[in-house]
Amino acid sequence: MTWPLPLVLLLSAGSGAAALIYEIVWFQVLELAIGSTAVSLAVVLAAFMGGTCLGSLIVPRFVSTRGSPLRVYAGIEIGIGVCGLLVLLLMPSVGTGLVAAACLLPPTLLMGMTLPALARQIEVSSLGFLYGCNIAGAVVGCLLSGFYLLREYDVATATLAAAAVNAAVAAIALVLAAVCPNRPKSMPRGTVATGPSSWTVNAAIALSGFCALAAEAIWTRMLGLLLGASVYALSIILAVFLTGLGIGTGIGSLLCRSLARPRLALGWCQLLLAGAIAWTAYNLGASLPYWPINPSLSPNIWFTFQLDLARACWALLPPTLLWGASFPLALAATSVTGQDSARLFARIYASNTLGAIAGALAATLLFIAWVGSQSAEQLLIALSTAAALLLLPPKPTRALSFAPGLLAVIAAWLLIYSVPPLPKLLVAYGRYAATWVGKGEVVYAGEGRDAPVAVSRFPNNVLTFHVAGKIQASNVPRDMRLQRMLGHLTTLTTDHPRSVLVIGCGAGITAGAVSIDPRVERVTIVEIEKLVPQAASTWFGEPNFNVIHNSKVRLRIDDGRHYLLRTKERFDGITVDPLDPWVKGAANLYTKEFLDAMKQHLNPGGVVTMYIQLFETNEEAVKSAVATFFDVFPNGTIWGNTYEGRGHDMVLLGQVAPLRIDLEDMERRMGYRGSVSSASEIPQSLAEIGMNSPEELFATYAGRRSDLTQWLRGAAINRDRNLRMQYLAGIGQDLDDSAAIYAGMLASRRFPEDLFTGTEGRVDFLRDAVRRSSAGRR
Repeated sequence: MTWPLPLVLLLSAGSGAAALIYEIVWFQVLELAIGSTAVSLAVVLAAFMGGTCLGSLIVPRFVSTRGSPLRVYAGIEIGIGVCGLLVLLLMPSVGTGLVAAACLLPPTLLMGMTLPALARQIEVSSLGFLYGCNIAGAVVGCLLSGFYLLREYDVATATLAAAAVNAAVAAIALVLAAVCPNRPKSMPRGTVATGPSSWTVNAAIALSGFCALAAEAIWTRMLGLLLGASVYALSIILAVFLTGLGIGTGIGSLLCRSLARPRLALGWCQLLLAGAIAWTAYNLGASLPYWPINPSLSPNIWFTFQLDLARACWALLPPTLLWGASFPLALAATSVTGQDSARLFARIYASNTLGAIAGALAATLLFIAWVGSQSAEQLLIALSTAAALLLLPPKPTRALSFAPGLLAVIAAWLLIYSVPPLPKLLVAYGRYAATWVGKGEVVYAGEGRDAPVAVSRFPNNVLTFHVAGKIQASNVPRDMRLQRMLGHLTTLTTDHPRSVLVIGCGAGITAGAVSIDPRVERVTIVEIEKLVPQAASTWFGEPNFNVIHNSKVRLRIDDGRHYLLRTKERFDGITVDPLDPWVKGAANLYTKEFLDAMKQHLNPGGVVTMYIQLFETNEEAVKSAVATFFDVFPNGTIWGNTYEGRGHDMVLLGQVAPLRIDLEDMERRMGYRGSVSSASEIPQSLAEIGMNSPEELFATYAGRRSDLTQWLRGAAINRDRNLRMQYLAGIGQDLDDSAAIYAGMLASRRFPEDLFTGTEGRVDFLRDAVRRSSAGRR
């Protein structure tokens, strides 16, 4: 009976789909456990790829060729499913990246064993198709997890789906093993057959893997700026990258059947890759950011996703097709008659994967932060050319044999010279870069290890602070108002605000507002990217009261969630100003579990404040944030920041006991009269944002749980296991429904008679101010 190649290829695709679902789930869970820093995630990436590399070497060395490959494969798939379920249970309890890496080692070892096991089931000439189908399955797994499983369900459901795929392909393999007992002959275990100059092929394919994964890290970051780093955009980018690899592998496999000199073809493929890398570098740096595109014009986010897909394909397909073709060409270049197909596949796969690990780590931890994207892309062009020269050596007997190599070096130099720098406009404005051309000067742009940072200046002395392609702060009134409110509400509503934690430095304006309260003795600022406080200190020193150099301040460079979960310190106030909730990873700071952790780190009488945006999101995401906050802080309150009389963003304030605000006492705390310190800068800080009394600050009251019961009905609770907010907000990132969302919330607001105390005239004045704010926004 002949071997059913299509069914074997289907098994390979199933393995790829399950593996990508697991990978995406694990990275999402690990971000919660060990933080979203580049170092933590690089360790996990190395563990994932290192495990698959080691696993690929196990089958040819330790698994007998006399047994049934399909039965071996079935056992491996069952083991992956079991390990996948165990990892889901163990992962939330990991404490460091190294522990997480150890948790991933068993399932990734098994994943690496799947393709070598299947390789023994087919002819050597079909190994490229086996790899290509595995990548095709990975594309399906990537899109299925990003756009459906994690969006509609949670990590548990996604893991169960992947385990179900493992079980299904294992069952199919066992059926095939029973009905198709014959298999191709292979060499006895332990024999090694090597092709001519195989070390150069292995070195070239390792360099190819290095360049591919380094480029993926660099270009994913650049495309994340261009398309927006939502879970959907990142899924599209990864899917396009994998699609190019898969199609390229298929083309390379077809070519190998007719090529007489696959080693020479592999060399030319690497040379063409130098040009393809330059193509992508040019388009991402000098072309695509300036295409006349305004995402907010789209009436439907799915139209934007189509455009994102087209731009990703335009930029990424040329190099990924060639990287994909490189793998089957390397297999053909080292293949000899009678060789153990599993050993052949494992050797090339291991070389490619080791190079990929080095490339991913180098780009993530070194290249981007040390030399920048432009120099890193230039290095990749040089390395691709070097890989080509390894395979296209000159022949000493021919005088002109050095000419092709010399021409290749000259061409590489020209390509290197053509790579443009990363546009400052893209660093600052991301997906809206084209709409900001000529409107201001980007006076600073830096590529940090964890996030790019920029500062823009306008002719009217307006400064804007940018992180990850988004305006995160500015010195314009509406932004200053929100940032100062976050800081002052944190300290003023606390009886003894001696120690305050600020998660997210930004321009430092919130931390500055915290620091000028005379009762505050210590401020801890936790920021994931070290360039952020540097830029804040240089460009926003005046509006942030030079907080970075304040003797009260301790600066910690760390993921905010990771820091809080690991510290034993308690605080009198915690304020959180995350990135937009649609940005992948930002929703980690809005989950019920993290809010519980903040609550546990409060001293008695302490408060938590949190920024909630109403623009570039939708009502479902806002309701999710508010409902989750009130689930942990049922006595919490909402304070609104308006722009031109309409809702713009707001502050959630939570504490354990019901909040009580004495307006006379608040006046003393602010320093208007009889203050705790005659040198208090709080009145000046509030006056700069248009507030000259306690009543003007607290007239921003926008509601509490009892007011919003009906409005919040059916709202999704944002939990660690589902990160619902990032999927909800990602659908609304092109919207600006802030006025309607805020008006709908205010429709249920009632003046809280039990919240404010003071002389009758002051409370009446505040009541009228709150009423007027409602009337002005309907």
